[in-house]
Amino acid sequence: MSAAADGVSPLPALPPPRHRDGRAVRVLFVTITFDPEPGAQRGLPLARWLMARGYDVRVLTGFPQWPLGRTFDGYRQRPWMREVMEGVPVLRVPLYPSHDANPLRRIATYLSFMLSATCIGVPLLGRGDVVFLYEPPPTNGVPALLLRLLHGAPIVHQIADLWPDTVLASGMLPRGLHRVADASIGAFCRFLYRRAAVVGVLSAGAARLLEARGVPRDTLLVSYNWADETLFAPAAPDPALRTAMALDGRIGFVYAGNVGPLQGVETIVRAAALAGARDARIAVRIVGDGPTLAAAQQVAADLGAAAAAPTLQFLPRRAYHEMNAVNAVSDVMLAHLRALPFLDVTVPSKVSVAMASGRPLLIGARGDTAQLVEQAACGIAVPPEDPTAMADAMVRLAAMSTAEREAMGARGRAYYDRHLALDVAGAALDATFRRLAGVA
Repeated sequence: MSAAADGVSPLPALPPPRHRDGRAVRVLFVTITFDPEPGAQRGLPLARWLMARGYDVRVLTGFPQWPLGRTFDGYRQRPWMREVMEGVPVLRVPLYPSHDANPLRRIATYLSFMLSATCIGVPLLGRGDVVFLYEPPPTNGVPALLLRLLHGAPIVHQIADLWPDTVLASGMLPRGLHRVADASIGAFCRFLYRRAAVVGVLSAGAARLLEARGVPRDTLLVSYNWADETLFAPAAPDPALRTAMALDGRIGFVYAGNVGPLQGVETIVRAAALAGARDARIAVRIVGDGPTLAAAQQVAADLGAAAAAPTLQFLPRRAYHEMNAVNAVSDVMLAHLRALPFLDVTVPSKVSVAMASGRPLLIGARGDTAQLVEQAACGIAVPPEDPTAMADAMVRLAAMSTAEREAMGARGRAYYDRHLALDVAGAALDATFRRLAGVA
């Protein structure tokens, strides 16, 4: 099978990154989340991309448990386990599995991985030339720092979610602890950033925010999230799946994924009720689960018939490998972020997934996300937590022809290929790793 057909783009003209003695540059991944956990964009796809270009990649991670909050079938918690995933060596260490709204259990998950990765994982992982630290949570930084101390390996610290902002906005901590958490977590994050050779962020806005918090500008690297390109791509809709999701003869607006405190899915529920009253063809489907699913369902119950089937339906979470098929039957993909200042510099993965899938997007968001959607001309961005604005956009999109909506999706895919694809961000990381390892 060719590299392109296998989801890895053809090799560039650069020679493999090797030291003078012929050793390949070794990159040590440190991350709590890795395949087969869904949505780990900077996990196995990136590791395979780097190995295809001559890197020696070793991964230190936990036993898979996200987002189920329990250990995946086929795995069991034990002191450590080695496996090879599509040619990538992976070392797994134990953690306390949990993914609910209880702060003590969530803290136990983070701290248990930090301790096992530091005490068990670091000695077993061995030497490396560069450490690729992926967080959240920032507690992943402790084993990364130990690798730096023991082997002198510079750290590339990739930030997916800003802390302590995310923790404070999650609603898990009592209000009385916010000031203490803000000061302590913020100080720890700044400590980590100062010890990183490079700090990677997902948007220009996030770079500006971290620079204002004292991170030197010349250490910041901006690269968007890409999608899992082995899965997400334009595809013909499956008529049987459209029927199963009760979308026949309707305009389907589909939210698929985590229903959590930062997503504000309650706004989508209220928008569905308003839009459905204006255009009976509009059908909103929320496919997934998460800690605030019950709250969103309660909003629908309070709205009564206005937010009931066939306008709105909550559907069970689908397996990760089914998600591209779900996207393909969507006339419009939905996403939303709450109206919180730090989310203005966040670009959620649903944006890159929608673009890679070639689907038009309706999102409630401000800042970098809204600018990205507007630049790509791949959908409509409305102010967050504004059900009326989202409903207006639903009605507007439903009134468009199928060809107009498909053209939006095609523009999104073209923009993705030019600016968001793994090849784009991977090339930036490749150059960074070569420079830090002294083989540029």
